[in-house]
Amino acid sequence: MNYHSRTPLRVRHPLRLRRIHVADVIPLSHGMQRIVFTGEDLRDFATAAADDHVKLFFPQPGTTTLTLPDLNADRPAPDVIARDYTPRRFDPDTRELTIDFVLHETGPATCWAARARPGQTLGMGGPKGSHIVPDDYAHYLLIGDDSALPALARRLAEMAPGTPTTVIVETARANEDYPLHTCAQAIIHRCCRDRAAGESHELDRLLRRVALPSTDTYAWIAGEIDTARRLRDYLVTDEAIPRAQIRAAGYWRLNAAGGGARIN
Repeated sequence: MNYHSRTPLRVRHPLRLRRIHVADVIPLSHGMQRIVFTGEDLRDFATAAADDHVKLFFPQPGTTTLTLPDLNADRPAPDVIARDYTPRRFDPDTRELTIDFVLHETGPATCWAARARPGQTLGMGGPKGSHIVPDDYAHYLLIGDDSALPALARRLAEMAPGTPTTVIVETARANEDYPLHTCAQAIIHRCCRDRAAGESHELDRLLRRVALPSTDTYAWIAGEIDTARRLRDYLVTDEAIPRAQIRAAGYWRLNAAGGGARIN
């Protein structure tokens, strides 16, 4: 097997700030809100991979005042409110960008998304780059929680027909009906967590019950950072999946705001 061909392609994108405008708001479930953005600033927007992320900049709560960061500054100004989101879909012809928001109990991004109306404006930066995965693995394993649903759904939608895929998803009950459509040969295991987000071990339990058909598996894991690290380590030590075939990302950290990070 030519492992050199398995090296993921990394594509860099020019970094610029944009203003994007709400065109439509579509409730997906009690805990998810889909918002479609448009705007002239999207004319040269590009997103090449399912787990790309953009940084959205929100107005101060209770205002429409939008403070964008200085790209040349060493650190963002304290009045800049920023959160990372996955581009769920982008149509370059219509310049429509779709982003799905998880509605948490609190927080400036959740409050804004829950009340979003056409015509409102956000700032956006990114994506800085795309991580494009080879499409010739014998099997694909996708694992995530609510925060990973948009990236996971996009990856499933973009997979070639018949691709052998296993999906393991843990969500709040409010998001158990979030749509996951695919032409891949996918087996989807869903569960509702039995305790607070980040404290559940339902993903661990499901993963141990799944028989992986081959070590020639590419695994993608996203969710709470300590959970994602634990699942990654299990695949390496117990399932003998080479670490180079696993991409694990912490989309958030328990008891921390904006605590996501790549897992080393």
